[in-house]
Amino acid sequence: MKKRLVSVVDDDRFFRESMCRLMRSLGYTVDIFSSAADFLASPRLAETACLIADIHMPAMTGFELYRHLIDTDRSIPTILVTGHPNEVDRARALNGGVVCYLRKPVDEQDLIWCLCAAVTDLPEEGS
Repeated sequence: MKKRLVSVVDDDRFFRESMCRLMRSLGYTVDIFSSAADFLASPRLAETACLIADIHMPAMTGFELYRHLIDTDRSIPTILVTGHPNEVDRARALNGGVVCYLRKPVDEQDLIWCLCAAVTDLPEEGS
C-alpha cells in the first residue's frame, strides 16, 4: 500500500523542513514547496491527498492557492497555517471549505486531528 502524499507550501524554509520531518514520522510521503507556483507546477499535484499551506506568502497566498485549486477543479483537502491568526481569516478559511486553520507554531496533536479529517473521505490507496 502506498503512503498518502502530503504537500507543504510555505516560504519559510525552517517550517517546510520541520513539517517534512513530522509528516514522515507520521507515516506520510511528503513534498515541500517554497511557493504556490512551485506546487502548481509539480508533476505530483494530482497525487496530493492533503495540502498544508501558509496563508501569508508572496505572489500567491494560501487563500489564493486554495481558491485557484477549486476554480480549476483540482480541489485538495487543505489545512491553512499562519503566524498571524485572526478571526476574520479563520472564518473566511473555514467558511470557504478548508479543513483546518492552524496557528504557528503548529500544535502536533491539532495537526494530527486535521490530517485525519482531511484524508478520512479518501479511498485507501492501493485498494
